[in-house]
Amino acid sequence: MLIPHPLLGLRDAQEFTYLGDARLIERPDPSAPDAEAAFCDYVFLRDNPAGVHRELWFHEQGDRSWLVVTRDTVTHEVLSAELARGVALTRKRSGI
Repeated sequence: MLIPHPLLGLRDAQEFTYLGDARLIERPDPSAPDAEAAFCDYVFLRDNPAGVHRELWFHEQGDRSWLVVTRDTVTHEVLSAELARGVALTRKRSGI
């Protein structure tokens, strides 16, 4: 499987380490009244969809960047890849 790294171009998936659901960058607010339940869900509950899914991948054997990769879990087709930092900053600016 090839991953289209936004800075380095196509890279083999063997250069990366898979972390899981990209929603991990949406860390709950620890000062919220429901923080305990939110963190429990954040740590233990994961989606395992068949189809298009956004995932976190770490370029361990490369530039050590984190990517949000959108791929089809049925066909393994990679639809897009973007720097996780950019995704997190965009979410923070938009208040999502």
